[in-house]
Amino acid sequence: MLVQILLCVAGLILLTFAADHLVLGSSRLAARLRISPVVVGVVVIGLGTSAPEFLVSALAAARGDTGIAVGNIVGSNILNLTLILGIAALITPFAVGSTVIRREVPLAVGSVAVFAVLAWIGLSPVTALALTAATAAALYTLVRWARSGGNQEIAAEVAEFEAEGGAVVVTAPSRLPAWFEPVRTVLGLAGVLAGAQLLVSNASAIAEQFGVPQIIIGFTLVALGTSLPELVTTIQAQRRGETDLVVGNLFGSNLFNSLAGGAVIGFAAGMDNTARAGTTLLVAMLFTALLAWALLRRGLRLTRTDGLLLLGAYLLTLPLLLTS
Repeated sequence: MLVQILLCVAGLILLTFAADHLVLGSSRLAARLRISPVVVGVVVIGLGTSAPEFLVSALAAARGDTGIAVGNIVGSNILNLTLILGIAALITPFAVGSTVIRREVPLAVGSVAVFAVLAWIGLSPVTALALTAATAAALYTLVRWARSGGNQEIAAEVAEFEAEGGAVVVTAPSRLPAWFEPVRTVLGLAGVLAGAQLLVSNASAIAEQFGVPQIIIGFTLVALGTSLPELVTTIQAQRRGETDLVVGNLFGSNLFNSLAGGAVIGFAAGMDNTARAGTTLLVAMLFTALLAWALLRRGLRLTRTDGLLLLGAYLLTLPLLLTS
C-alpha cells in the first residue's frame, strides 16, 4: 500500500512538471511557426493544460476504470472554477476583459452543459462522435474569434507568459537552438503519459484495496492531480497580472475537458462499458460553472469575497460524493 501511495505521488509530480514543459514548449513552438498569440492563448495553452485530464481519463477508461475517468473530468471542471479561480482571487482581486466574458466564457459553460447531458446519458463511441463534432466546432469558433483581432489583451499576456518561462522555472540560456522547443514538447508529452499511467494504475489499486468507489477517487485525488498544471499556470499568470489569460485558461480548460475529454472517454470505454456520472455531481459541475460566470459578469472582476465564495462552493461539493 505504501509503495502504491508513493507511486501515486510520483505520478502527480511527474504530471505537473511534464505538463508545464509541454505547455511552454508547444506555445513557444507555435510562436516560432507564426501562429497568432491569441490562438496560442485560447487553443494551445488550453489544450496543453488539459492534456493530463485527457490522458488520465483515456487510460482509466481503457482499463475499465470508467468511474475514475468520469470523476476526473467532473472533479477537474469543478476544481478549476472554484478552488483554483478562488485562490487566484484571494492572491489579488482582478478585473477581466469584457470580450472574454461575452465570448469564451459562455462557450465554455455551454460545453460543460453538453458534457453533463451526455455523461448522464452515458459516454460511449456514439456520444463520443457527437463530442468530437462539438470539439471541432468549438475550435473553429475560438480560432475565428482569435483571428478577428478583438482580444489583444490575451495576445500581450501570452507573449509575456512565453518570455517569462510560463509556469516553470527556466534555467536554460535565453537563446536556445531551434530544436530545443520541439524536443521539450515531445519529452513533456512523454512525461505526461508516464505520469498518467503511474497515477491511474495505482489510484485504481488503492480504490480496490480500501473499497472506495472509483468515482470518489477520480473526483478527489485524480482530479486534484490533473488540475495541478492549471493551478501552477494560474498562480504564475496571476502574479504577473495576466488576468485575461487566467480566466481564459481556466474556462478554456473546462471547454476542452468537457468536449475532447468526454470524447476520449467514450471512445476508450467502448460500447460494453459505458461511462456515466450521477445526476447530483453533474448538476454541481454545471452550477459551479454558472456561479463563476455570474460572479465575473457582475462587475467584470473578482474580489476576495468572491474568491471565498468559490472556495466555499468547492467544499460544499465534497459531501455530494456520498450520494453519487
